Amino acid sequence: MKIAVLASGGVDSSVVLRLLKDEGHDVTAFYLKIWLEDELSFLGSCPWEEDLEYIRKICTDLHVPLKVVSMQKEYWDEVVTYALNEIKLGRTPNSDIMCNSKVKFGRFYEKITEDFDVVATGHYAQKEEKDGIHYLKKAKDTRKDQTYFLAHLTQNQLKRAIFPIGKFPKSEVRELAAKFDLPNQARKDSQGICFLGKLKFPDFLKYHFGTKIGDLVELETGKVLGKHEGYWYFTIGQRQGIKLSGGPWFVTKKDLTTNTVYISKHYLENEQPRDTFNVTDFNWINQSPTPEQFSRLQVKVRHGEALYDATFTSINSTEAQIHISGSDQGFAPGQFAVFYSDENCLGCAVIQ
Repeated sequence: MKIAVLASGGVDSSVVLRLLKDEGHDVTAFYLKIWLEDELSFLGSCPWEEDLEYIRKICTDLHVPLKVVSMQKEYWDEVVTYALNEIKLGRTPNSDIMCNSKVKFGRFYEKITEDFDVVATGHYAQKEEKDGIHYLKKAKDTRKDQTYFLAHLTQNQLKRAIFPIGKFPKSEVRELAAKFDLPNQARKDSQGICFLGKLKFPDFLKYHFGTKIGDLVELETGKVLGKHEGYWYFTIGQRQGIKLSGGPWFVTKKDLTTNTVYISKHYLENEQPRDTFNVTDFNWINQSPTPEQFSRLQVKVRHGEALYDATFTSINSTEAQIHISGSDQGFAPGQFAVFYSDENCLGCAVIQ
């Protein structure tokens, strides 16, 4: 096949390049230039310069062509604008999910049109095709599984995507990098999948929203315990950055009109169960789940291994209530709930 490989400079996508090249495919590496000139000071050093240095070396060694594609405007339009709007509304965005669906598997497809059969990435996920339908499935390494970040893809997007390392545990990918003697074999994993994940996020927010002094109020007593610099620095369930003694303190809610952030020391106590939430804006990768899939429904409310059995109750055509078998530390409005049935990732919805 003729394959476009999204190369980040990390170990995972570099192993993908080598594997596909060894299989005899016609491979071209693409580095998506999505960094924002105004945000450069937040990063300190320039990680993309190091990224490109690794990618160029690997592509030269493998005799693979490399193309650097400028997508700053697309990234601003599709991801940064979305994130800023959500934060301004007091919600918690997930820029990684939107970067995948809107940029890497979205606007990038427009750049390459039909010149390539598929796009390959270093995501830890698997895909299965049956009767012309493409299914997104969990990676073999459940700890590294990244289907949560891919749950907003459409059937047409998934059809043109492949994930060559989803069948390997991370340890084996590292072993392959050593076996191939890749120059980045010892490089640490990136903590942010998309550009916003690499920023010092409070600095990013300060640049765009500034500061606005407001009250930190104890939920149970209404007592003002301190000050904060803007509700946009906080998300529901957060315990870091409150900067008060006598804790731990957790953010319980925000009043955008008065710029008040409510906090509590009793957020995790059993008498405050968090097992039910509403969702909207569904994206089913294939189609609405079957009754059999609904009977085995599970849900993630954030990236990670925590997976809950779930009951799905339709409220109307655009909204549903989700009840989980357990209690979670918090459901942040704006975040994504991602649905599973066995090994299949069915899609996602936005928490209200």
